[in-house]
This record gives sequence, structure tokens and C-alpha cells, in this order.
Amino acid sequence: MELTVVDAPERSRFEVSTDGRVIGFSAYHLIAEGVLALPHVEVEPAVEGRGVAGTLMRESLDMIRERKLRIVPICPFAQSFIERNPEYADLVHEG
Repeated sequence: MELTVVDAPERSRFEVSTDGRVIGFSAYHLIAEGVLALPHVEVEPAVEGRGVAGTLMRESLDMIRERKLRIVPICPFAQSFIERNPEYADLVHEG
């Protein structure tokens, strides 16, 4: 399954799609200058367990890093993803 992750700022979320169909998203909200809250990550039940959410998180966090932003991971999945992938820990906003 080929996945594409894009920022959809008009919907305040990163979206993951396959074959032109959105199958998941990671919502975000600007909570301070340069700081995004990540309150919710969701993928369609039919694609759970296939690495879709992990790809969504990895690529969205890479985009966040490129934009020199920080995050507050509120969603339990986002929190555990960062714990399992410490190379993203520097993105977590302290304070």
C-alpha cells in the first residue's frame, strides 16, 4: 500500500491517503507561537495494524520539524509514538 501524507491546513490536520482516498489524519491546533497541539490521531479500522498511523506520525513530525515548530502531544498514540521514536523527542514543547 503506497501512502501519501499531506498537510491540510484548512482542516487543521495532516492527512494520510492511498489511491487518492483519505484513510487517516492527525489533527493539530496552534496553541502558542510556533507550538502545535496534537490532540487526535485516527485511521480507518480497515487499515489498522498496517503501519498507517506510524507513517502518518513520522511524515507529519518531519514536516513540523522542517517548519521549526514544536508540539504538545495530547493524543495517547502521539505520546507513545514519540516515546518509541526518541529521535522526535526534541520536538516536544517544554513548558
